Amino acid sequence: MAQKILLVDDEQNIRDLASLYLQKEGFAVESASNGVEAIERFKDVQPAMVVLDVMMPGMDGFEVCRELRREHDVPILMLTARNDDIDKIVGLELGADDYMTKPFNPRELVARVKAILRRAEGGRRPQNVITVANLSVDKARREARVGEELLTLRTKEFDLLIAFVENPGIALTRDQLLEGVWGYDYAGETRTVDVHVQHLRAKLQDAHVAIETLRGVGYKLVEARP
Repeated sequence: MAQKILLVDDEQNIRDLASLYLQKEGFAVESASNGVEAIERFKDVQPAMVVLDVMMPGMDGFEVCRELRREHDVPILMLTARNDDIDKIVGLELGADDYMTKPFNPRELVARVKAILRRAEGGRRPQNVITVANLSVDKARREARVGEELLTLRTKEFDLLIAFVENPGIALTRDQLLEGVWGYDYAGETRTVDVHVQHLRAKLQDAHVAIETLRGVGYKLVEARP
């Protein structure tokens, strides 16, 4: 599935232009127009990278960067309208990976994004264990647990669960799930997804997560209150 980029800027034209070029290169782009919205969107989207404007009213980019770095190591590219080095120095000290000065060439932005993601992936061990609420999924061992209880899952149920936990809070269409879990041979057999989701829901009844149905679209995994 496409890597998700969270683009944060209070200027609509900047968001539109950057989104256009990033989407052309195969990225899925989510946008936020201010710092508070950025924090909320980050929780929902869990992006592979954040492109973050410094100068925004209210909660600025530095505050957003500081907040994200408290719990996450997601790559961050900061955008600044100032030519001096102060924004770069402050941003890097807060944990940003790179910065660009506005106005920028959108092709350079795409190139910077790709380079930062390559570096991040090169220095990161594969994430074999994914945790959402009290549900943990070990991809290498092909084991899933709710708390300490090991779940008994069939092969496709486990593969379907991986698709959900790797994209928490993200709407996944039935066709996306078919392609990712069953492959092209099952194209159009959306009932297969529905049946497996029903079985998976039953086995996750004690987990603090829920697989929500999105009418006419598909499903998404969300955290549920205990």
